[in-house]
Amino acid sequence: MKFETIKRVILAAIMLPFVFMLIEGVVVIRSSVTQYRNLEKDRQFADVLARGGSIAATEILSEIGATRRYLARPNSRTAADMLQSRVTLDRERRAFYASLPSRDALDEGLVGELSILSLAYSRIIAARSAVDQGRYTGSDPGSIYWYAALKQLAVVDALSPLISDPVLLEKSNQLMGILLTYYGERLITGVGTRYLDHGVSARLPVELFVQGKVMLGEGMDHMVFHSSAPIVRDIVAYLGRSNQVKANAITDAILAGSRPTGAVHDVWAAAQSERMTFLQQKMIEAAKDIHETGENLSMRSHIHLTRILALCAGLLILATLVMVLAAKGLRLIDRLTQDREALVGELRSAAQTDLLTGLYNRRGFEVAASALLTQAEHGSRWISVVLFDLDHFKKINDINGHDAGDAVLRQVAGVARENFRSFDLLVRHGGEEFLALLPDSTPDDAAIVAERVRLAIEAAEIPLPSGDVLKVTASFGCAGRPNEASNRNFEDLVKRADLALYAAKASGRNCIVSGPTLPAPAQEERRKAASGGGFDFRK
Repeated sequence: MKFETIKRVILAAIMLPFVFMLIEGVVVIRSSVTQYRNLEKDRQFADVLARGGSIAATEILSEIGATRRYLARPNSRTAADMLQSRVTLDRERRAFYASLPSRDALDEGLVGELSILSLAYSRIIAARSAVDQGRYTGSDPGSIYWYAALKQLAVVDALSPLISDPVLLEKSNQLMGILLTYYGERLITGVGTRYLDHGVSARLPVELFVQGKVMLGEGMDHMVFHSSAPIVRDIVAYLGRSNQVKANAITDAILAGSRPTGAVHDVWAAAQSERMTFLQQKMIEAAKDIHETGENLSMRSHIHLTRILALCAGLLILATLVMVLAAKGLRLIDRLTQDREALVGELRSAAQTDLLTGLYNRRGFEVAASALLTQAEHGSRWISVVLFDLDHFKKINDINGHDAGDAVLRQVAGVARENFRSFDLLVRHGGEEFLALLPDSTPDDAAIVAERVRLAIEAAEIPLPSGDVLKVTASFGCAGRPNEASNRNFEDLVKRADLALYAAKASGRNCIVSGPTLPAPAQEERRKAASGGGFDFRK
């Protein structure tokens, strides 16, 4: 498998699991963010429910009572109480509006109910002004406050469909049930009391009485069918007491047109007053419970937010780690690729290079010589070969050891490389024998170059591993012929150079012998050379 393919496979093996993990992480984060938003929304709704329920259960009723006391007995004390109740209601009303979520989180129904509630509060402001100006002498502004309380209940009821948390939704229904029950009982008590206090000639406002009964029934449905909480069981148990059951019977009798005696009236009034006090206390408890639920939702939302941030941080760390590992992996693959290419290059060079001297070996020389002769076809008229070897090299090995012989070969190769021309091709031909291919050189030119090399070898002082210094000489044989494209076989030149080298050895060594020039071969000989044996680089 190619390294590029391996690189892609490794990169895919690293990145694909990470991509799937990243997608899964994004899905989890989106789900967590949605849950966090729902928790935050429900926390705000819990605050709204608690404040709205408190206003309906306490502040509006407190101002009604304080206003009636002031109208009955206008003095500094009742005026101060009325002013204080107004301040409390206005403060809670501002807090209620401040606790509302943004309009994006509200549906059209709730927005409409809030608009109606604002108008109801505007009527309360107008009624306050009329009370202060004395225009309510002998009358009661309670209907204005009653209308605002009903609109406050409508807002609380409209919040329920927007709640996601099941616990908060259950407690919202509890609060709404208690509020409806309380206001139904209050309407029944108020209407019944006014009817009974005005004597036999008074007419019972049946519609208001029925409206109170309907509100009472809706409230009980909210509590009984939507919750089984302890607070609901307490209310059901309380309404099951004998005095409360008796009061209900009296209420039904009044609705049927009967007028109870004074003693029965007192029993009914006392039971109704006790019932409303009990329900008002339960409204306060339910509003407080919703507020505590909102605090719990707030804590859960913060924990959820922390988890989201931790998850995002974990994904970021994981992404960074994967990127670092991927980068390191790619760098490792690149380094392995480079090492592989370097190793291949070294192996290729080792296949063509003599490891001891760094010169071409025979295989490398064949390739290089073929390329050199091809390049020289159009510019070189002659080609020559110089063959030389070291004199008495066997004695060097025998006396100084093979390490010394290797050192001599390396030094001689270096001297020869420096003194042959830069474009001459030098090869270790075998053992202590070296061969050089000189393009564009006659035998005389080759002899001149060989002489320069011979003198350099003779002058060289070769350090041995033992610390001694050794001087050596070399014998040279040269041969040449005209260079033609049709004849790249120079085995004949090597043979003639070898004969010349033999003659140099016979002549006393450390000298140069140049063989005769080889004439251009005839046409038939060229065909033989092209198709025959020998050292033909076209094969």
